[in-house]
Amino acid sequence: MQKWIMSGLFFVACALAIALMFTLPGKEQVAQEEKPTMPEVTLDAASAEATLKASCISCHGDQLQGGAGPALNQVGGHMDADAIFNVVTKGRKGMPSFKDQLKPEEIANIALYLAEKK
Repeated sequence: MQKWIMSGLFFVACALAIALMFTLPGKEQVAQEEKPTMPEVTLDAASAEATLKASCISCHGDQLQGGAGPALNQVGGHMDADAIFNVVTKGRKGMPSFKDQLKPEEIANIALYLAEKK
């Protein structure tokens, strides 16, 4: 009787393992989710400033000098536009993700604008 129970449990475990192999995301899919791709946009400084004022100054200050969040007035000196896009999209440490509040094009425009701040 124990042999039947053990072989049944083994069969269920194998079936579960096979099912998980086909349903779990692959490395490429996980990497894509972890590193969003920045869309191609042309910098619109006025729009970027308006979005920054609406979404960022409460933590980063009205002159991007910092406050609750770090200073962004020279962030382009150590981060490129893609890195800034990833941080704004996914969030980091105490900063929330803005992927649900802003369109990817808006985030890309902000990233291009901030990347010029050196």
